[in-house]
Amino acid sequence: MASALKNLSDYNSDNLIDISEKKFGLVVAEWNKAITDTLCKGAYDTLIKHGAMPENIIRNTVSGSFELSFGAQLLAQSDEIDVVICLGVVIKGETKHDDYICHAVAQGITQVSLKYNKPVIFGLVTTNDEQQAWDRAGGKHGNKGIEAAATAIHMLGICE
Repeated sequence: MASALKNLSDYNSDNLIDISEKKFGLVVAEWNKAITDTLCKGAYDTLIKHGAMPENIIRNTVSGSFELSFGAQLLAQSDEIDVVICLGVVIKGETKHDDYICHAVAQGITQVSLKYNKPVIFGLVTTNDEQQAWDRAGGKHGNKGIEAAATAIHMLGICE
């Protein structure tokens, strides 16, 4: 569903599993750092809210969104990590770079998830301009980081 029609911070918290023993990997792109830090805070706070232990949440940073797949792989290959959440921002520019980056990240994250048989969550904000990114990082459309964390918890429930 298009985020213009939905607040990304609204999710169904019914029937969430106990995540107190689960280990989470957060991979956060440094490009557009102010926005990605806000996404990360949303994800982290949501995990804590639902019972994750702070010591079970590992944050790794990568240079940009293109590197999210590799960062995810480094975490996913660990038997100790139960789920990986990837957070980044790609803002359309004057060239088509955004198409290539978004496609590569989507494919890479999917491959990592299938290779390691564990959830790797796509928390990539893809927008036409910076304001739209902020709208999805705690603005009028909620916070994609919250949505990514809720998705991670739901996916862990499927894996049990």
